[in-house]
Amino acid sequence: MTAYRKEGNFEKSYVTMNGIAMLLLLVALIVSEVVIFPMLARGTPAMFVAVAIAIGFVAAGFFMLQPNEAAVIMLFGDYLGTERKSGLRWTWPWNMRPRLSVRARNYNVETLKVNDKRGNPVEIGAVVVWRVDDTAQAKFDVEDFENFVRVQGESALRHVATRYNYDTGEDHEVHEVTLRGGADAVVEALREELQVRVQLAGVKIEEAKLTHLAYAPEIAGAMLRRQQAEAVISARTKIVSGAVSMVEMALKSLSEKNVVDLDDERKAAMVSNLMVVLCSERDTQPIVNTGTLYN
Repeated sequence: MTAYRKEGNFEKSYVTMNGIAMLLLLVALIVSEVVIFPMLARGTPAMFVAVAIAIGFVAAGFFMLQPNEAAVIMLFGDYLGTERKSGLRWTWPWNMRPRLSVRARNYNVETLKVNDKRGNPVEIGAVVVWRVDDTAQAKFDVEDFENFVRVQGESALRHVATRYNYDTGEDHEVHEVTLRGGADAVVEALREELQVRVQLAGVKIEEAKLTHLAYAPEIAGAMLRRQQAEAVISARTKIVSGAVSMVEMALKSLSEKNVVDLDDERKAAMVSNLMVVLCSERDTQPIVNTGTLYN
């Protein structure tokens, strides 16, 4: 059996023996002990005892690994290496071989109440996909690597949420990243920070996604009214801008085609009427003027 150290990792690879070959050896010993020696009548008590000890020795060294499972091989507290090859394996009976799953796992960070960059209370939750990458670190460098990931996940989510505003405000920058508008950048920042935090446990963060994002209930109503007001102002701005363009186009067209010659007062009245018609939220009622503008 040989061992070598993986560069850049604490984990070492430890090569164990093929369990099928050792199983055939075990079957041969059992057959010899139970069938062949009694039939030939050549066995001595010492030989029967030796074969029985050999059977116990071989039988105690078997262990089985499922796909994406690893065994940490230890001898009297000394780390020898990690076996990752799946199937029936065999090692010396005195070697300890606790198993670790290296499959991908989901951890759901429950909804937390934190303050964003402006100090507004928000609720945020996330799901993290992770796996054990270095079995030696996961086994020996932390007490409980699963609990370690849970605690660091909550801490990282809290810290990342405080670095961004929930949404853009009146004084926002054009390219400002926010929790609501820049989800991709936020989850990437969360993944990178969490990876740094759990590196000690030999864990690799595969992916992180936000599962919940909202204002805290105590300010949700006020923020909803603020968003509605901003939407109304934005809509009104577009309506007025469009109405001004249409009035300008109408006056220009009338002047170019010499349809009617309007003085400044009549232009002002026309502009006023058109702005009322175009900007009103309700349908306007026409009033027929049978006189003139001055009577």
